[in-house]
Amino acid sequence: MDIQRIEETIYRIPIPVPFPMKYVFCYLFKEENGWTIVDTGLNYSEAREAWTDAFAKIGVEPALIQKIYLTHFHPDHFGLAGWLQEQTEADVYISQKDFQMAHRVWSRESVQAEEIMEMCQRHGMPADLSEQIKKQMNQLHRYVLPLPKLTVLQEAKVTLGGCLWEVISTPGHSDGLVCFYQPEKKLLLAADHVLDKITPNISLWPGASVNPLQDYFDSLQKIRFLDVNKTLPAHGQMIDHLSQRVQEIIEHHHSRLKEMSALAKGGCTAYEVAQEVFSHKKLNAHQWRFAMAETLAHLEFLVSTGELTKVDGRTAVQYMAPSPIGT
Repeated sequence: MDIQRIEETIYRIPIPVPFPMKYVFCYLFKEENGWTIVDTGLNYSEAREAWTDAFAKIGVEPALIQKIYLTHFHPDHFGLAGWLQEQTEADVYISQKDFQMAHRVWSRESVQAEEIMEMCQRHGMPADLSEQIKKQMNQLHRYVLPLPKLTVLQEAKVTLGGCLWEVISTPGHSDGLVCFYQPEKKLLLAADHVLDKITPNISLWPGASVNPLQDYFDSLQKIRFLDVNKTLPAHGQMIDHLSQRVQEIIEHHHSRLKEMSALAKGGCTAYEVAQEVFSHKKLNAHQWRFAMAETLAHLEFLVSTGELTKVDGRTAVQYMAPSPIGT
């Protein structure tokens, strides 16, 4: 295990995930009388073993872990929170919005998978593929159990590694995603808000923001000009030039918006747009779920700016260029 020591009190822990990205990087902070964790990984055997190995190598007594902060509710960040809480009795904190989304998506009575299936079908996806997506979504539940007892994160600043870090609300990748900023050390713990090689997935989901891409653009402006020497993301390498990377991500999304606008202007469903945009890849159900939700986020942004309009037809929602005024 390649544990990186960022500073005397900060450790970057690679926790394996069974996806192509291979790892989610979680952060362990040494406090005056204990430890704090930021993000946890998925609950499966390899991830649990990774935490056990990390504790042994660093010399962490689990009973001395006092707090666990979750940057957002997605399973690769949230999933082991319950297991770690059982080991440590630590309080687990998450933002108000993602407290609500965690209940909506991961509770026993959740109907999120059904609603995602219905959303996909309403936007032109064949029934058999949307049903595979529902099945795959339901299978994710095993990676987040046991569920933790959550506490809503209300503080504007938190102590990590003996220093005060500002809590910055950065909706986009999830409605309640938060970053942590330490101005004296010039460090930004960015979670999935900014990544080094890939662009964070910005998707439209049932029960969440109706315009997540606009949220994301606004959130990028919150952090792009912070005085930061090193950005600590949850996937990939650490980032040395934050403002430059933010600009690259913005340009990527504007390019994708231009592509989707051109594809949709004659009238088509989100699924038809996604088929064209992702035609160079062979997608499984898991990947199609994200491809569809990402396409919808971009199309809905274009509707919000007036570049496209949409019509809820008898069989599916159609996106198209608006009719000229007076016609």
